[in-house]
Amino acid sequence: MSKPQSQPATGPTRRHIAIEGMNCASCVGRVERALSKVAGVRSVSVNLATAGADIVADAGVNHGAIARAVEEAGYRIPSAAQELAIEGMSCASCVGRVERALLAAPGVAAASVNLATGRAQVRGSAPVEDLIAAVAGAGYQAREYRGAAARDEAQDRREAEALELKRDFLLALVLALPVFVVEMGSHLIPGVHELIHRTIGMQNSWYFQAALTTLVLIFPGRRFYRHGIPALLRMAPDMHSLVAVGTLAAYAYSLVATFAPALLPPGTVHVYYEAASVIVALILLGRMLEARAKGRTSEAIQRLVRLQPRTARVRGGGEVAIEDVIAGDIIEIRPGERIPVDGEVIEGESFVDEAMITGEPIPVAKTIGSALVGGTVNQQGALAFRATAVGGDTVLSQIIAMVEAAQGAKLPIQAVVDRITLWFVPAVMAAAALTFAGWLAFGPPHALGLALVNAVAVLIIACPCAMGLATPTAIMVGTGRAAEMGVLFRRGEALQMLREAKVIALDKTGTLTLGHPALTDLHLAEGFERGAVLGAIAAVEGRSEHPIARAIVGAAQAEGLSSGAAVDFAAIPGMGARGVVDGRTVAVGADRYMESLGLDTAPFTQMAARLGAEGKTPLYAAIDGVLAAVLAVSDPVKPGTPEAIAAFHALGLKVAMITGDNRATAHAIAARLGIDEVVAQVMPEGKVEAVRRLQEQYGRLAYVGDGINDAPALAQADVGMAVGTGTDIAIEAADVVLMTGHLGAVGDSIALSRATMGVIGQNLFWAFAYNVALIPVAAGVLYPVLLSPVFAAGAMAMSSVFVLGNSLRLRQFGRQFRAKGGAR
Repeated sequence: MSKPQSQPATGPTRRHIAIEGMNCASCVGRVERALSKVAGVRSVSVNLATAGADIVADAGVNHGAIARAVEEAGYRIPSAAQELAIEGMSCASCVGRVERALLAAPGVAAASVNLATGRAQVRGSAPVEDLIAAVAGAGYQAREYRGAAARDEAQDRREAEALELKRDFLLALVLALPVFVVEMGSHLIPGVHELIHRTIGMQNSWYFQAALTTLVLIFPGRRFYRHGIPALLRMAPDMHSLVAVGTLAAYAYSLVATFAPALLPPGTVHVYYEAASVIVALILLGRMLEARAKGRTSEAIQRLVRLQPRTARVRGGGEVAIEDVIAGDIIEIRPGERIPVDGEVIEGESFVDEAMITGEPIPVAKTIGSALVGGTVNQQGALAFRATAVGGDTVLSQIIAMVEAAQGAKLPIQAVVDRITLWFVPAVMAAAALTFAGWLAFGPPHALGLALVNAVAVLIIACPCAMGLATPTAIMVGTGRAAEMGVLFRRGEALQMLREAKVIALDKTGTLTLGHPALTDLHLAEGFERGAVLGAIAAVEGRSEHPIARAIVGAAQAEGLSSGAAVDFAAIPGMGARGVVDGRTVAVGADRYMESLGLDTAPFTQMAARLGAEGKTPLYAAIDGVLAAVLAVSDPVKPGTPEAIAAFHALGLKVAMITGDNRATAHAIAARLGIDEVVAQVMPEGKVEAVRRLQEQYGRLAYVGDGINDAPALAQADVGMAVGTGTDIAIEAADVVLMTGHLGAVGDSIALSRATMGVIGQNLFWAFAYNVALIPVAAGVLYPVLLSPVFAAGAMAMSSVFVLGNSLRLRQFGRQFRAKGGAR
């Protein structure tokens, strides 16, 4: 139930504004003098340290006058993003009305209102009080939407609204059903007509219907008149106005027929109480089902919110509320418990289920130094960790904020819908008036009743709600489902852009590959044993800091190999290294190093050439002057990458690789993976130019990367996609964040984008086709077949429910290009 609008304040009000550009005491004085001259400002206090001003002014002083005074003094009020929760919106016309009111407020640069979420996103310098006042002036209620408390409050309001709708519907049903049975039964069943005449008489039955219908309109139907009539008087009619005018017209005509029949022309004394009462009941049914469906569209957000534990076990402090945890606290976690905040393990080992964050079901090993994400579930072992991020800084909080922002966004296609719905309700009212006049002018004799019935049917059957819900509900469900799959859309518009992508460009290091070198091959000469050779090589390379050396040492450790430390170690720049291990001289390096030692590499020449052609770096090892092995180190391709590239091709996309690596390695990897185009040995600015060239050649482009060098390319792309294992700057530059490094998530996000846009297309087609087809039928173009207002109400109620139900199908969208078992 909407709360009554508060009356605007009439006394002085206190407000705080931020001011940019002040750097000394003179600036403070200049700003204070400028603001003091604004009519209605009573006192001003400017603070240089906080870069702001506290102003006491009369309620009539608007923000625009204050902003102009600051700007004329040579300073500016910074632009900021604010979010409002809006109450009272019922259809697409309401959305346009609230947006126009916000944009008219001084200091507002942009405003976007979403019917499905009931929220407005506003950018500008206007204070929130002015925004709330602007919304109130348009006939709606607004409050600031901020953080978890606002989210809980909004959820409570939705639940209260759903309960109220259920109560009102049941009451309307109980009151309207006897009216429907008495009136329609007397028309359809001769026996009922005779029974009414014999028992209470037709006039008394009209009194009975009038009494019940009056109760329906006063109690369960009051919401339509409380909102619809004021909107009509403001010359800004909405869906409530259509219902109010339609039901009141049928009700008023019936009252005249009942209590003053002499006022009506002969042959037109009929009652339509059943139309007024049943219309209210059916529309309340539709609104109740709509409220339930809307609640289901936001279930993804609610599931994410429920991942956050309410308390944490702080060492030395016991159980504390999650709000009281601070960075640096030591928190203890038992097996099976949910991790409350982000942190770093300082004690213990365990596996953690991160599926709810990354979408990958395989538990991740955690040891000392490992990062933990709040909301994930500890499994076998006990852990102690140091909190590193709490409150709104945690990964889970940022994910929720990202999803909410994406769900509140408007796609470019919505702009067309908004322009149409702006005039939809006035056009419907005009059509109803023309219908009424047309039947009176050209209808059969005594057509007043027909004119009324058809005009009411036109008013009732029109459904601007479906138009307003067609796009935002699909976005809500689509982005929510994406979040559950580990794909975060930072901008809702990326959904539409990704559907239109023609080419996928990928960085190599860290995106196609693991991002660090690893030992991939070790081929032995006759007479040598793998463990002994690898252990000896690792002992020498253990004295080096080179990335290739670390890869070899890591491989030996992974196989549990150990050997004595190398002595007499020497690194030969550009060649290799040597040392003595357990009394044996071990040399490791390139072919030219082996040749300088007088060793013949011919036995391994073909093998080394093949390894090089695969994009790997071949090395040789000699022990006591005898060639022992050829080995290869490379940045391995991630598991699942070949399947992901095949998936991109299956989606009809061109695939390009853009990398700073050398051409030979890049082309070798591209050949293995089936990549169509390769751009190699480019600097960050070269990546931007490569992206631009591919856009000119193919059209819309999605770029996938994970490093700092990718940030410019991510920004240039039509859709920038960053893997969540990358750097913060890359994620900030991206439109889509992949919480898993598995490239199959890119294919999933593209498939989900196409599915979401497909649902939006179906919703819009239904919403417009429904109105275009049924409004003429309601007007009576198929006469003598006429559409009863009761059936019109049922169709209208089900129209928006159909749109919501169609959008909810996206909740069943499954992974298309990642195995259910996932890969890490």
